[in-house]
Amino acid sequence: MDLWSDSGWPFLCAGGRGRGALLWQSVLAPGPHRDTGEFMFEFDQDEIFYVDLERKETVWRLPDFGKFTSFEAQGALGNMAVLKKNMEIIIQRSNRTRAQNVPPEVTVFPEDPVELGEPNVLICFVDKFSPPVLRMTWLKNGQEVTEGVSETDFYPRPDNSFRKFSYLPFLPSQGDFYDCRVEHWGLPEPFTKHWGKLQPLGSPNTHWGVLPDLPVTLGYAHLFGLFFWGRGFCNPIIVLLVSLVFSYGALLLPSASPLPMELSCRI
Repeated sequence: MDLWSDSGWPFLCAGGRGRGALLWQSVLAPGPHRDTGEFMFEFDQDEIFYVDLERKETVWRLPDFGKFTSFEAQGALGNMAVLKKNMEIIIQRSNRTRAQNVPPEVTVFPEDPVELGEPNVLICFVDKFSPPVLRMTWLKNGQEVTEGVSETDFYPRPDNSFRKFSYLPFLPSQGDFYDCRVEHWGLPEPFTKHWGKLQPLGSPNTHWGVLPDLPVTLGYAHLFGLFFWGRGFCNPIIVLLVSLVFSYGALLLPSASPLPMELSCRI
């Protein structure tokens, strides 16, 4: 059981591991207006279900899970009540030492290879942060987007930090760019992770992404240069020009498989 606090707001997390690495946790965070918290089960770091504390019902991560087993939400509510009482006792007995805020690591990536006009989902993954107090906001071309946005609960990590996902459905269009803005106590100011701008690669049927970086192009140019030099091309200027053309074309030509994510989409 761990206690975090900052600016007078404490956080308490309790968890237990059962057979098969099954983990349950309860997180309670008294805010300015009302208490908030979560109760969830996970298996091997994959969420099985969480309990909606307002609706007092169990919500399965995948609906099919609920066909094979069940969980009474009242059990979670009772657990949260005990946790709240324990936290009140700990607060009274503590010296109110401020815990260290650990800033998050933020990554943005698409669910599937990006293609023009094909529906997709952008995922903002926030990892290794503590305490579990976080706000995530999506921006499209600089404007906030809320339609279709969903996010997970706070998932616990073995080191007592947390991770969280946010999802944004989108339709890839030329020139659009997206940002995931994250606010956390460990950050001096909101952190924005950029994704895009999208530029077409080859024909409209090929995968989309940003144009290749210069170091990548020069790397291919070096390989092609060695090849042409070994084939008897003795003029260094001709070798350089031909190598650049071949290396740039190798990155842009469509292929049967999508480009690696490092090339197809700038993170």
